[in-house]
Amino acid sequence: MTKKQRALEIINRLKTEYPDADCTLDYDQAWKLLVSVRLAAQCTDARVNMIVPTLFEKYPGVEALADADVADIEEIVRPCGLGKSKARDISACMKMLRDEFDGKVPKDFNALLKLPGVGRKSANLIMGDVFGQPAIVTDTHCIRLVNRMGLVDGIKEPKKVEMELWKIIPPEEGSDFCHRLVLHGREVCTARTQPYCDKCCLNDICKKRI
Repeated sequence: MTKKQRALEIINRLKTEYPDADCTLDYDQAWKLLVSVRLAAQCTDARVNMIVPTLFEKYPGVEALADADVADIEEIVRPCGLGKSKARDISACMKMLRDEFDGKVPKDFNALLKLPGVGRKSANLIMGDVFGQPAIVTDTHCIRLVNRMGLVDGIKEPKKVEMELWKIIPPEEGSDFCHRLVLHGREVCTARTQPYCDKCCLNDICKKRI
């Protein structure tokens, strides 16, 4: 079985296992997802979802958050960890959206990368979830799982993993595939030394098992 064949089989099985492939960060506007994904660094999505309603209630738009005092933002987001750097990035990002993008999140990958605190993972998430464009989000779940499954070979650097996956994942499947990897990584293929392979829908084709 080639990597591309294995990838297609994995995609199909995960579709059956996890029919709903939604982002686990709660948002109803693109700029809110930008904020939440920055807060999610080294923090669980569940905790972020608990914190952001307070932030968005106090600062209900890009301009309001851009005008906010960084210390006030930090006070609210501190429970997500790394409060000082996250608050600084959120403030700078909102200011750039206000001043250079007319308050709108750009629908261009390279433009997204210019925003403070936005890397390839965040930009791909926005492109896939907000704009419905081909995207591959190489978060920690994705990197761990695709290595175990044999879709990449011992590669841990996110951009390199992303580039390898582009070769074998159909573009229209990338975004949902990565969301399903998050769900599978939390429930079955955990970061434990010995994940729950006995109840995995992929155990007969996973490189870790064969």
